[in-house]
Amino acid sequence: MFNTISDVKAALSAQRYIPSDEIATTVFLAEKLGKPILAEGPAGVGKTELAKVWAAATGRDLIRLQCYEGLDETKALYEWEYAKQLLYTQLLRDKLNDLLAGVTSLAEAADRLAAEEDVFFSSRFMLPRPLLKAITSEHPVTLLIDEIDRADAEFEAFLLEVLSDFQVSVPELGTIRARHQPMVLLTSNNTRELSEALKRRCLYLHVDYPTADQELQIINLKVPGLPPKLAQQAVELVQRLRGMDLKKHPSVSETIDWARALLELNARHLDRATIENTLNVLLKFEGDLQRARRAMVRDEGDRTRRERDEFGRLRRDDESGRFRGN
Repeated sequence: MFNTISDVKAALSAQRYIPSDEIATTVFLAEKLGKPILAEGPAGVGKTELAKVWAAATGRDLIRLQCYEGLDETKALYEWEYAKQLLYTQLLRDKLNDLLAGVTSLAEAADRLAAEEDVFFSSRFMLPRPLLKAITSEHPVTLLIDEIDRADAEFEAFLLEVLSDFQVSVPELGTIRARHQPMVLLTSNNTRELSEALKRRCLYLHVDYPTADQELQIINLKVPGLPPKLAQQAVELVQRLRGMDLKKHPSVSETIDWARALLELNARHLDRATIENTLNVLLKFEGDLQRARRAMVRDEGDRTRRERDEFGRLRRDDESGRFRGN
């Protein structure tokens, strides 16, 4: 799909995503080598968004598996529609009576039913979940396995077969192989250490918070109506908050939300009142809000002292100059 890394950057940029050189190179290699990508990093830095724009840029459908504690292969792979099987059993009751006609023992009845069980354990009664949908899709897809670190280690081990050979084993049907190998992106917020076996099967990508220049580009792209000076001030404040000891630092998505809030409020510049009233868009813990507000008061006090000291210095220099002139 992509001939060069520049093609990747152009395609992702066309989807309103600003990729770094590392991201573009990793996507390029994933396409060429047929390897999954494991994207790790803080929450809200654009890992899930990367899967969405990757799918859109290549014209593939996106299939998403959201991981959580207790997720197992039956919820991720498939499940049998037992209600539908029961309904068919009731509708075919007369046929079952004909099938069991002349049976003289339970063992013989069980044998006859066992010979027909493939009818009820076939694809018509199977409800595919995201993994099976990706493998059996008639067209190439992008598979997003989101927040794999939230799933249990047992589910992570189950994924190894899928990521190694792009096939799954269904006891009733046997091995199902992928018609088209999906492009896979796994995301992790580093809430637990992933196994070496899983990492070995993937291309590793660390997605961190953007630099100030990158975040300003993102704001200008996602919130185009925001005044340039206000956008610059907003990014500077967010970058300063990320340098503080907070329970949760503001993510890129929260920076975008804050920029949109400032635009809706028709703000022209960041003053203390505006920051006080909208800081809860960026910070989601009361302790973080209090810590940030105290820091802003200190910064304002320091700035006032510096301005006062500078004014005093200029005044002394001016008086000294007049004295020498006399």
